[in-house]
Amino acid sequence: MEERVILVDEQDHKIGTMPKMEAHEKGLLHRAFSVFVFNDRKELMLQRRAWHKYHSPGLWTNTCCSHQRDGEDSLEAGHRRLNEEMGFDTALTFAVSFIYKAPFDNGLTEHELDHVLLGQYEGEPIINTEEVSEWKWMPMENLKIDLIEHPENYTVWFKIIFDKYCQHLES
Repeated sequence: MEERVILVDEQDHKIGTMPKMEAHEKGLLHRAFSVFVFNDRKELMLQRRAWHKYHSPGLWTNTCCSHQRDGEDSLEAGHRRLNEEMGFDTALTFAVSFIYKAPFDNGLTEHELDHVLLGQYEGEPIINTEEVSEWKWMPMENLKIDLIEHPENYTVWFKIIFDKYCQHLES
C-alpha cells in the first residue's frame, strides 16, 4: 500500500491526503512529527538514517520522525514509529509545532508542519536497519558543539528544531 501524507494549511487543518513522494516532489505542506527521547543524564538518543533513505541518507537526527497517517494523531504516530524504527515505546508529550521548508539536491522538498514530541527512556533500542544504520546517546552540550563544528552531519529539520527550541527541549 502506498504511503500517504496529510496535507494541511498553516493552522494544521487537514485539506487532503497525497502519496508521500508526490507531496515531496511538489513541496506541499504536510503534517509530520519528530520524537526526541532523553535519558536520566539529559542525553539525547540520536539515530543515523539508513544509507538507502530517499533523502538525508546517513545523516544524524533526532530519535525518530515520520508522518502521521490519516486518522492518527501525533502521539499515536510517535508511538508507532518509535516501535517501528527503534524497537521500544515510552510515554510521549507534545512540546511545540513549527513549519519549515527545505529543498534537497535530489529534487524533493520537505515542507512540513512538524509536531515535536518528547520522551524519556533508559534502555537500548533494537533498531530497524531498514530505517536506522546506528544510534547513540549524546550529551546536549556535546551536541551543541558538534552541530556548530559539523552541521553537514545532521538533517535539516534536526538543525532547525535544535536551533529554535533547544531551551524547550532541555527543560
